[in-house]
Amino acid sequence: MHDGAPHGNRLLTKKLTGPPRPTKSVLETIGNTPLVELTRLAPSRGARIFVKLEQFNPTGSYKDRMAKAMIEGAESRGLLLPRATVVELTGGSTGSSLALVCAVKGYRLKLVSSDAYSREKLDTMRALGAEVTIVPSEEGRITPDLLERMRSEAARIAREEGAYWTNQFRSHDAVEGYSGIGREIFAQLDGAPEAFVGAVGTGGMLVGVSRTLKRHGTRIVALEPASSPVLTQGRAGPHRVEGVGVGFVPPLLEKEFYDEVWAIEERDAREMSLRLAREEGIFAGTSSGLNVVGARMMASRLPEEARVVTVAVDTGLKYLSGDLFR
Repeated sequence: MHDGAPHGNRLLTKKLTGPPRPTKSVLETIGNTPLVELTRLAPSRGARIFVKLEQFNPTGSYKDRMAKAMIEGAESRGLLLPRATVVELTGGSTGSSLALVCAVKGYRLKLVSSDAYSREKLDTMRALGAEVTIVPSEEGRITPDLLERMRSEAARIAREEGAYWTNQFRSHDAVEGYSGIGREIFAQLDGAPEAFVGAVGTGGMLVGVSRTLKRHGTRIVALEPASSPVLTQGRAGPHRVEGVGVGFVPPLLEKEFYDEVWAIEERDAREMSLRLAREEGIFAGTSSGLNVVGARMMASRLPEEARVVTVAVDTGLKYLSGDLFR
């Protein structure tokens, strides 16, 4: 039983015999992130909640897994020659991750983003060497029209400049990159959890985790912002939860990979981001808050011996210039 007592959260990682060995590249540090059990934010009655801390990746986001997989997948098929140009549309975290990978591997990177996304993300992409094209938003909101305009610009660059488009919304390499999260959860818990919940952006993370855990009986729940309930009601709308709720059903999200879809209120997600920081010491963004709201809902429906897992997808350092933590 979880009584909300002020004892610290518990950390689950693979046992190490000593400090990690030196690596030849920062790319080798991607993955193998900690899994932490919530204590103060777990419901007083219900299942245990575990959160995968993806902020331990090099750019502070789980998108590092996807970026590395997409670039190395293209390399393995001979689609990227030395000093080639890569293009992608991005809300920021994918762009930062691709910029990291391309910097290490020597590729030129052109990114299409928007002023709807945090300044920190845009600055990080540029700091890592990417050339960034900004598509203006409507009053800083993420809308279906914005994503379509960004996609059109990325397609133009790919067509006119011969750039390789990683196309994260259709990349099966991305799904494989995210599958590592599922494999790590299984190893860290010594088996599959009863439930996994996760917000949907490209759909790659949820599908990648599901491919590992669902065959072991894990119930998979997809989450989306209630203000853009494409999966639950078939209609899109504006919102400010970066990285999810893209305004259409992502091609990677096939129905066989999830059991339910829940819509979560953005105000609840934003409040949970603050609570995660102040009560659990987990500093993450709004989509992570949305994930934990969903995890608490699931935990309240399951017995105390059950385990629910979700993901803190990035670090709160990406959102300090906005109003999330004010």
